[in-house]
Amino acid sequence: MTGENQNDSYWIRCPICESKTRTKVYADTVIFRFPLYCPKCKKETRVDVMQLKIAISK
Repeated sequence: MTGENQNDSYWIRCPICESKTRTKVYADTVIFRFPLYCPKCKKETRVDVMQLKIAISK
């Protein structure tokens, strides 16, 4: 490992109900058009993640 802490990871929250999903990202993670599934509201939403900012993909 190159000096990264385990604390640098974050759970992605559902953009619809704001609950935690089962997907974890790091500060340097970049995702485009990812099908994020929420186990609470049982919906799938395509999201973009860049620099820990989550946006609904269009």
